[in-house]
Amino acid sequence: ARKAGLPILPGTDEAVANENASTKAWELGFPLMVKAADGGGGIGMRQVDDPGDLRETAEATQSMAEKAFGDGTIYLERYIPKARHIEIQVFGFGDGHAVHLYERDCSTQRRFQKVIEESPAPDFPDVIRQKMATAAVVLCHQERYRGAGTIEFIVETETFEFFFLEMNTRIQVEHPVTEALTGVDLVVEQLRVASGEALSFAQSDIAPAGHAIECRINAEDP
Repeated sequence: ARKAGLPILPGTDEAVANENASTKAWELGFPLMVKAADGGGGIGMRQVDDPGDLRETAEATQSMAEKAFGDGTIYLERYIPKARHIEIQVFGFGDGHAVHLYERDCSTQRRFQKVIEESPAPDFPDVIRQKMATAAVVLCHQERYRGAGTIEFIVETETFEFFFLEMNTRIQVEHPVTEALTGVDLVVEQLRVASGEALSFAQSDIAPAGHAIECRINAEDP
């Protein structure tokens, strides 16, 4: 992502050991996030506001990651207190060409788990939306990505500065939001690509209309 020119949150490029966690943390500044390298779905993420809590939090995250993922490797990343979680749906042809199908706003979360996903993102500048979509497509071009994928960004709420978070190299449970908005059946297109056929649409064919919202149900006692 860095090679493709996408903005990246400041963080450690390598695994962090307990003995050098403090040095790395002060280089990044507080608040920061301790993250499991093999984490996912919001598991293995802990916020550190006070430098005095760093060691305990790092050890707890390592223990959690070891149990959940079989790998206790952690890294540090700058934390943005006021942020939105915006992701771009992409589809790559596998030959360096790719298209985007606009964004989904997944900012409403509980325990770092998405609860509501919608598109278009409400109260979101078109110029930022286009910049994010372009960045996502550039990354797909570079990697010669094939099939459906989602590129996720964290967006500072006041400045709208955005940073690359990760790419999910698969179709996601939020895909009906995009399908309702664009009229493109992403599952059908996945099957087309897998069968060696060409996609049935181009970027110029994608014209979002209306507004779509998907809600998840958490089976828990609140």
